[in-house]
Amino acid sequence: MAELEVLATGPQCLVQDLGRPGLAGQGVTASGAVDRVSLGQGNRLVGNEVGAAGLEVLLGGLVVRAPQDLLVAVTGAGCPVTIDGRPVAFGAPVTVRSGSELRLGQAVHGLRSYLTVRGGLEPPGRFGGSLSTDTSSGLGAKPVHSGDRIPIGQAIAAEPRVNLTIPAVSTAGEIVVGVTRGPRADRLTPASRAALTEVPWSVTSDSDRIGMRLSGFRLQLADDSALPSEPIVRGAIQVPPSGEVIVFLADHPTTGGYPVVAVVDDADVDRLAQCPPGTRVRLQGRQGPSWPTTG
Repeated sequence: MAELEVLATGPQCLVQDLGRPGLAGQGVTASGAVDRVSLGQGNRLVGNEVGAAGLEVLLGGLVVRAPQDLLVAVTGAGCPVTIDGRPVAFGAPVTVRSGSELRLGQAVHGLRSYLTVRGGLEPPGRFGGSLSTDTSSGLGAKPVHSGDRIPIGQAIAAEPRVNLTIPAVSTAGEIVVGVTRGPRADRLTPASRAALTEVPWSVTSDSDRIGMRLSGFRLQLADDSALPSEPIVRGAIQVPPSGEVIVFLADHPTTGGYPVVAVVDDADVDRLAQCPPGTRVRLQGRQGPSWPTTG
């Protein structure tokens, strides 16, 4: 089996597919790519099964050597891509010749780029039907380091039918994400419930694959009495007694004891996960019975 040779990884490089949903009742988080749309785009570009495993690269810096001629694509956070020092297309299928080096430069915008290889990646560590590295529990494939050799699999679906995709959503300016009222929204004071969707938020540096913290307003709880642990879903917005806003991402815990006051629309979680620190975010509440702003 051919093996992709890793020469450098940048700040973080993980093997990710679409995760292991359906195991939360056993305490196992779904994990998977934080930007599932971009991973899926990459797999379509090279003709893989949509859930084939690729590399999730934080802020660029990945360098790999091809063991044979490979069809690859780079999607997600826009970054310069070169083969043996020559610029090649981002968001399009490109061929890396045997022995050549593919390099991902620093992300121009966004956080995470995805490298997909025709056939998908098949390192050891599959658990619950997935290779995804869960940074919280340690399940799945090990984090990727310089010197690793990653086996290339056979997750081929068909000949590629897409030849171009755009980078992940630009995070310049302010992004707007939809939210739905959570099961514990009534734990907030009326003023804080209104502020959640009215004030501008900012992504803090204290964010990772588990959760993203937003600053801009300290929410107040009308009822801060202890809650029993309750299920947590991807995109859940939790408010601890400190009044912080925490948006849970791919490696979130399966349960939590702080109130979940809202949930980010599933499709918008992928966009939010590409936002670097300092990005301005506005939470847009669904109006009507699902999001009363008073009472």
